[in-house]
Formats: sequence, C-alpha cells, structure tokens
Amino acid sequence: MTLEVFNTETRALSPFVPLERGKARVYACGPTIYDHAHIGNFRSFLFFDIVHRYLEASGYEVRFVMNLTDVDDKTIKGAVDAGRSVAEFTRPFGEAFLADCRTLGMLQADSYPRATDYIPGMVDFVQRLIATKNAYVADDGAVYFSVGSFPRYGRLKGIDTSTLKAGARVAQDEYDKEDARDFALWKRAAPADEQAKAAWDSPWGRGRPGWHLECSVMSLHELGETLDMHLGGEDLIFPHHENEIAQSEAATGKPFVRNWLHVKHLQVEGRKMSKSLGNFVTVRQLLDDGYDPASIRHQLISAHYRSDLNFTRAGLDASRSAVQRLLDFETRLHGALIAEGKVSELPRVADEALAEFRAAMDLDFNTADALAALFTLVTRANAIMDAQKWVSASDAAKVREALASMDQVLGLLEVAKAARAVDPSVAEWVEERIRARAEARGRRDFAAADAIRKEITDRGIVLEDGPQGTKWKVLGPTTGAARS
Repeated sequence: MTLEVFNTETRALSPFVPLERGKARVYACGPTIYDHAHIGNFRSFLFFDIVHRYLEASGYEVRFVMNLTDVDDKTIKGAVDAGRSVAEFTRPFGEAFLADCRTLGMLQADSYPRATDYIPGMVDFVQRLIATKNAYVADDGAVYFSVGSFPRYGRLKGIDTSTLKAGARVAQDEYDKEDARDFALWKRAAPADEQAKAAWDSPWGRGRPGWHLECSVMSLHELGETLDMHLGGEDLIFPHHENEIAQSEAATGKPFVRNWLHVKHLQVEGRKMSKSLGNFVTVRQLLDDGYDPASIRHQLISAHYRSDLNFTRAGLDASRSAVQRLLDFETRLHGALIAEGKVSELPRVADEALAEFRAAMDLDFNTADALAALFTLVTRANAIMDAQKWVSASDAAKVREALASMDQVLGLLEVAKAARAVDPSVAEWVEERIRARAEARGRRDFAAADAIRKEITDRGIVLEDGPQGTKWKVLGPTTGAARS
C-alpha cells in the first residue's frame, strides 16, 4: 500500500509523492521559546516525530527540520521583563524544549534553525520581494508584503480575501500599511526591540523580521525551494502558513509545499487548555507528578492527528497500563519455554498484525488504528502462548521482529525502557534487599519482609514471587536509593 496523506490545501487524501524519488524534505513549525512547551504543543511535536519515524521506516532518506522561534513579540516582551537580551532569555527555554523532546523519545532533527541566525538571509529575501513589486517600504521604514500582488492568496484556508477592503490606509494598525490584507515582512525597531537586542540594520533602517518571514527563509535555506511536507498545528493555517506560501512563491516562482499536514488542538480534561482554568500542563509537571515519558507519549499519539483528543489523568493511568502490558509481553517473548520442531500460529499472527499496522500508517499516519494492530498482536500471541505453554525460537523471533518494527515507529518500548533503565549499582541494591527480604521471611519475620518490599516498591520497582524465586521489574523512573 502507498502512503496517503491528507493535504490541507487540497482538502483530500492523495499519495505521497516527493519532489525527488526516495527523499523526503520535511519542515515542522516548532515552538516559540519564551516559556516551557505544554502538552498541547507536544501533541503536534509527537505527531511530527511519528511522521519522521514512519518515513524513515518506509525507506525514505529524510531531511527533517524543526525551527525554534527566538524573536517575536512574546520573546521580546519576556526578555524586557527579565532585563535580558532575547538570546539570553530564550536560550534556557530552547535547551529545555530539546531535553523534553529527548525524554519523550523524539528523533533528533537534522537542524533546529533559530530565526536570529538567519537575519542577513531575511534581509536579502525582502529585497527580492521589493524588486519584484511583491513588497513595499512604508513611510515608517517597515516593509509589507502586498497581498494584491499574489492572486492565489487564501487558497490554504479557502478564504476569499476580496471581502477585505483593498487600497485603503489602515489607520488603526501599528504600522503604516496600504491594504488591510498586507502583512509585515520587516518591522521597524521599537524601543523594546533595542532593549532586548532584537533589532538589526537593514536598507530600510533598524528593525526585525516578521514572524511569517522567518519560517520561509529558514525552510528554504535548509530544504530548498520546494518542500515535500510542511507540518504544524491547525492554528497556524491562517495567517502564518498562508503568508508563508504567498511570500515564498512570490520570491521563487515555484510551488512552496507539496503537502500541508495540520494537527488538531488538544483538550485537557474536556476543556480547552488555559492557565486561568488550571489545566495548563507541561511535560515537566507530569514527570514531577510521577508519570513516565512512555505513558505521556502513548496518550498523545493515541488518536489520529486530525481527530479530537482529550488528555486526562485517568487516560494517563490507562496509558501506563498499556505500556506496561507491552513491556510484560516483550519480557515473556524473551523468557518463553522454547520447544523446537513444533509449529504454531504465531508467525501468521505476527504477519497479519504487521500488515494491519502498515495499512493504518499508510492511511494518513493513523496512529489510533496502528496502536490497535499492535495490541491485537499482544492479545492474540499471549492467547496462543497460554494455550500451548511453549514457543519455538523461530516463532518467538518472528513476533519480536514484528514488535520491533511497530515500535520503530511508535517508540513506546524504546522510551519506556530508557526511562526504566537501571544503573548496575541500583540493580545490586535491589538484589541485596531481595536477599534481606528472603532472610527475614526465612526467620518468619514477616513485618521486616513487608517493610523491605515496601522500601523497594516505593522506588518504582515491583517484586514478583514465583516457583523459581523472586523477580523484579521497574514500573517507572526509580527514585531515592534506587537511583544512581
């Protein structure tokens, strides 16, 4: 089956056909680094990661770029309020964002361009648009894109901009633009910009780039004049991505993006997320509350990216159980009783589940159905192993291969095992406490044995007593004495 994607511009599913066979150039709108990214942001960012992973798993040579917006109204205000430069103010938020990405198992992008590193290119880009009469310099030194010069403006959102009054001055605007539809490419420097060291020289005077200009210049510089995919949240369709199309195609004369994919907003506990409602949540807050990264990742990818997703604490608990089920299944495959020369249904079950998984992913990255295929494999394989009590080495390998193929895209086992990784010194501590517990039980000091068990479980480690002795596993990030 061929990968099909829903293109926002055409409002239809169509086969993914990159500009260059076997290669995929993907640009994703990343965060504005004026604060810590919240889980609504990470719904989008984790979808971007799924796209990145599945394209690579499908054999494409992927160049993946995600920008970090470090100069705009919010970063400048934050810098001024903090008495720092924009560079100083945004640096820790950029570092925190990348750390959160690593924690949640996101593949590293090939580039994380920051707007402030591309100012000369932005000035050159604006000059090109002025030269082609797609942009003009206002009396105050700001530069505007002339929407009237680009007849196809509005096609991404599907709006008719002719309803806006053209050719009239917009007195109420902060800047002196000629037409209500026009947007700023270059803004004249305000005192706050200078204070935050967010103003640069240009042929039109001191100023700074407009937000829309930044993404066009960074994406074209990093990926070329035509992108295979441009990813973002649905709130960016208009005006941000609409404006990117206009200015990019006016400058290059070529199609800017072949496929636009946009992620639906996230709700939290049934409501739109906001600080005033008390449901504004960051990844770091969830980790501090004891939720593990794989559970967060599971819930945020559990629905199709164009479908509603309600993020809840109860859902996180269910996601934690789902991830643990995967870990237990993988452990069972490695520890199953091997009986060579026997035939089972496991290879067929693995092949069918993998085919269902790929069909789901090929249909516009449908992670909900892909997860269903994964857990169908777990259910059916467990039932077979329960019934026959054995598995051949080749059958177990076949199931493990299917599981690994799915997790290469979903990243759940990968993230769960990274979070539960135990330092050798921690493992030694656990084994010592298990021996102490066994000695206490041997002398019938059950109160001491129970206290030791609680000591271990309080650190995110569960004990399982069986005929072969006591085994242990990590249910979440270890704490206290069990952390290296």
